[in-house]
Amino acid sequence: MEAEHIHNLTPVRHPSTDGTDMEWLSMILFGHSAFQYLNAACELGLIDLLARGEPMTAQRIGESLGLAERARDILLLGCTSLGLLRRDRETYCLAPRVADLVERGIWPHVQNVVAFEQHIVYEGQADFTESLRRNTNVGLRRIPGEGNDLYRRLSQTPHLSETFYRYMNSWSRLANGHLARCLDLSEARALLDCGGGDAVNAIALAHANPHLHVTVLEMPAYVSMAEEKISGFGLDGRVTVRGFDLFADEFPDGYDCVLFAHQMVIWTPEQNTELLRKAHRALVPGGRVVIFNSMSNDTGDGPLIAALDSVYFAALPAEGGMIYPWRQHEKSMADAGFVGFERIPCPTWTPHGILIGRKPKE
Repeated sequence: MEAEHIHNLTPVRHPSTDGTDMEWLSMILFGHSAFQYLNAACELGLIDLLARGEPMTAQRIGESLGLAERARDILLLGCTSLGLLRRDRETYCLAPRVADLVERGIWPHVQNVVAFEQHIVYEGQADFTESLRRNTNVGLRRIPGEGNDLYRRLSQTPHLSETFYRYMNSWSRLANGHLARCLDLSEARALLDCGGGDAVNAIALAHANPHLHVTVLEMPAYVSMAEEKISGFGLDGRVTVRGFDLFADEFPDGYDCVLFAHQMVIWTPEQNTELLRKAHRALVPGGRVVIFNSMSNDTGDGPLIAALDSVYFAALPAEGGMIYPWRQHEKSMADAGFVGFERIPCPTWTPHGILIGRKPKE
């Protein structure tokens, strides 16, 4: 009886021995290593080398990059296993998905995002857990300089500042085509771009709307950088920049549209409401406020990139911030006096969205 009982037992399946389960888990456990291969491929010039189109042997790749045999083999093992490269017998070339990004001109923007993650984000994210415990941006302690937010510290560290603004320009350009196409500014004449960085979004909107005048508000340390970009696009006079502190200074008035692009993910809901109240005072009756940044689902279950990006906002930029759900921004808008909300999701791999509120007509 005992032998029969043992014979009839159903074998227990242990999740730890299932290849599929562990393959999923390994990409989380060793995600930092996967990123380091991507960063090395960018910094060492591997992607640019193979972007020339000719497949190359491992020996030629190593010689071209100045790598010893062992270092070369590690790099090629990782980049091929991760699907960045494809090996065909003895030669390597870019994987089709990477080659497509290169051909479409997107890869330089990817490289700027990679540099930002490597040189600014990675070290600060080591304090993510402690940032959650304290509910503040503990990781900022790893960025040199004075000030209680990332942007003031970056202004004191030129090489990091340059890396950051290259990233922000690329991150914006990956999505702001949707902003220019989907945001109807046909009736707007004057737009206020709050925290507009190097004017990347202001320039895109001015090109798409030849009648529009844009004023960019940005920290004084970055005004000359924005003005240089504006001049390069021949938009002097139509796009102007003012040195400004978003929280300390009162917004100029008389505008029929106020834009917050990639701003409302940085601050607490209370701070966002404060900025929106300033926008409300700056707008003419019937004017609109626009929030343009990544959004998470109202159900709190994604998208994945919104969750991953929230690690950065929890650990580094300021004492509050995350990729908030749409409903949180709508609440802040309502608390500031706005009505008639309109949501416009952007069809892109980044979870960008446009949220519009209107100041009631008096």
